[in-house]
This record gives sequence, C-alpha cells and structure tokens, in this order.
Amino acid sequence: MQEIIDGKKPIKTIFLSVEKAREIFSSQGMSDKVEMLKYWSKDYIRVYEMDGYYDTFYGYLAPNTGFIDKFDLRLFYPGIILNYPTRESNFELPEYIEQKKLSKVFKEAEEWGEIMDVAHVGALNNKIADNTIRDMIRLNEALHEKKIAYIADEITKDKNIKIVLIAGPSSSGKTTFAQRLSIQLRVNGKKTYEISLDDYFVDRHLTPKDEKGDLDFESIKALDLELFNEHLIDLMAGEEVQIPVYNFKKGCREFTREPVRLTDEHIIIIEGIHGLNDEITKSIPQANKYKIYISALTQLNIDRHNRISTSDLRLLRRLVRDYTHRGNDAAKTMELWDNVIKGAERYIFPYQENADAIFNSALVYELGVLKKYAEPIIMEIDEDNIFYPERQRLLKFLSYFLPIEDESDIPKTSILREFIGGSSFE
Repeated sequence: MQEIIDGKKPIKTIFLSVEKAREIFSSQGMSDKVEMLKYWSKDYIRVYEMDGYYDTFYGYLAPNTGFIDKFDLRLFYPGIILNYPTRESNFELPEYIEQKKLSKVFKEAEEWGEIMDVAHVGALNNKIADNTIRDMIRLNEALHEKKIAYIADEITKDKNIKIVLIAGPSSSGKTTFAQRLSIQLRVNGKKTYEISLDDYFVDRHLTPKDEKGDLDFESIKALDLELFNEHLIDLMAGEEVQIPVYNFKKGCREFTREPVRLTDEHIIIIEGIHGLNDEITKSIPQANKYKIYISALTQLNIDRHNRISTSDLRLLRRLVRDYTHRGNDAAKTMELWDNVIKGAERYIFPYQENADAIFNSALVYELGVLKKYAEPIIMEIDEDNIFYPERQRLLKFLSYFLPIEDESDIPKTSILREFIGGSSFE
C-alpha cells in the first residue's frame, strides 16, 4: 500500500455505456457488477480506471493514489481492517477501538445473507424482478423473530434479571423491538412493564446546554437519575410507585399516572439513548440488568467493493418516518441529522460493547420498499437548497434498487412498519 501511495498513480474518471461497462467487468470476473448493471436505469455509468483496472464506486475518488498518505492496516479475522482519516477525525487517523461483539453481529449478518442468497444489490434486484422476493421477505422476518425469541430465552433463563435496557441510534427500530421482545417474554411466562427515560427529564430550566447554547436533551445530565434509580429500586422491591409523565409543552414532570406495583415475575423494559451507560442505573446491581444494543447493520452491499452505510439506511428510515408521521420535509430531517449522528457518537457508540446482546434490525429487502417512499420526499429539495448535493447523493444510491411494490408479505409487527406505517404497535 505504501508503494502505491508513493507512486501517486493517476485515477481516471471515464463514462462508459452500460453495455461496454458490463463487457469490461465480465472480463475482470466481476459478476456482482454485471448483475447490478442489468437493472441500471441510465445509458451510461461513471467508471474509474487505474493501471488498466476498471471499477465503479459509490461516491467520488481522489485524483491519484498519493492523495491520502495516512493509513493503518491490521489483521482482523477473517479479513483486514483499514483505518484512514475522515472529516470527523479532523483528517487524522482515528483511534482504533476493537469491537469484538459488533464484529460478531456483522458475521451473523453475512450468514443471514447466505441463507437468503442475497449478498449484493444485483441479487436482490433479481429476486424482485422474478417475484421470489415474497419468500425472502418471510424468511428475513422469521430470522428477526427467531433472534428476538433467543434474546427473550436468555433473559428468562437468568432469574436475577429484573431490568432490560435497550439503546441504539436514531431510527434503529427500538420501539418495535421493545414491543416484540415484550411479547416473547410474556410467551415465556414473564410479565413486562415499560418505562421511557423521557419521563425522567429534569425540569426545562435545569436542562444543560450544549456548546452552541441550545438545550441538550441528549446529555445524561438532562435526566433526573436520582429519582429514576429510586423508582427502579422501589419497583424491584414490590413497592407502589407513581411513574411521572413529562409534559414537553410545559417543560416539567407531572404525576398523573396511576401508581403501579410489580411482582417477582415482572421484567422492567427501559428504552432510551443512555441504556448501555451504567451511570443511569448506578444503584442497580449488574446481575439484575440485561443490556441490548440495537442498530441497522445492513448485511447487503452494492457489490463486493461498495458497502452500504448503516447511517444511510437509518437516514432513509428517518426521512420516511418524519415525513409520514411528523410532517417534516426532507430538508428539515437532514438539518437535524448531523446532530443526531454527533449524539450517537458521544452517547451510544462508546458503550455498545457493554451490551449483553446486539440485535441487527436491518432487513435485507427494506431498501426496495423505502425507495418508493423516499424518492418523492427527497426530490422536493430544490437546486438552491443547501442539501441539494445530499439529495443527489441519496437519489443516486436509491437508483441501484428496484422498487418492491407489493407490501402484503410485510408483517404488521415488522420493524420496517415503524417507518412506512401500518404497524400493529401504533
């Protein structure tokens, strides 16, 4: 790699007809790209060439191989990890933090892809085109249900566990997951009681502010941890507790709920951004807690050289949900998205290895469904909008996928329903 960097080899951008590109990729043994181009909607495609080797990439490449001169390469079975500077790391090499649990989930996702015979977009499009996608939808949803049932069994086996904490970045499907986990725990003979961390926000005038002077509701200091822990201890002891309701209009807690008393058979399910941080349940022994990290870690790739970003999948979910359920247009969602990502990097990702279980909420077929919802929403952004380049990037990304028109096989309990509508949990 260092020799290639030192050589500063030019990377040329060329436009080829789809027919010519397929011919070249076929001669290079790139069957995945040949499959992907089978459904390419345009007559031409941007291709990159270096030293007589041709490839396509989602995004733009540097003009030569000397452009990025910092990297870290290390062995990580069954492959390698390449670390390189990013805008977020101020163009320095970011610190490498080994994430063994997360890597196992990606390996599991790869195995799921093999079970469904879908590793890249071309294979997915084939199933959509020949109408075998319906069977794959059922299979994918069954894999989700099996995993949720397994997690419920693990919780039920340990009699010490009284609290389940669920955390994950925005648009991971936490709400639907919590409902489905609750059902599986009840199947196992348990009773469940759900608590939202939002109801334990401090009064508005006590809410901390971020570096811009705005109210920081994502800070752990925005929560009344003393009251929260006091209530958890009392609930576990079988005492009667009145759980507050946070009034977001008034900016204060109100005690309007009926008091509740739990039994030994109850599992308390807590969903919130700080669920994996032990600071929020510091008064509760570790033996009584089970922590779950949930995120959309997509197993699908565009092809063997182009991965699908997990944040892009979550952004598309959020765009559709915000427009459908909250009346926000695409520009408004994109405006908020940068802060959403920063919040996850600060309050969620550092704690993901603390999880006892990791649930991958991505569905291999979902981009074919999201496409028909997201495209018209994104196209509302006009040329003079600051988010127009992002509009173009996302539309190009969605152009790789054929749409899935028939939603009849998507269960009403599916995590995808949380975003497109029609969920039985609404």
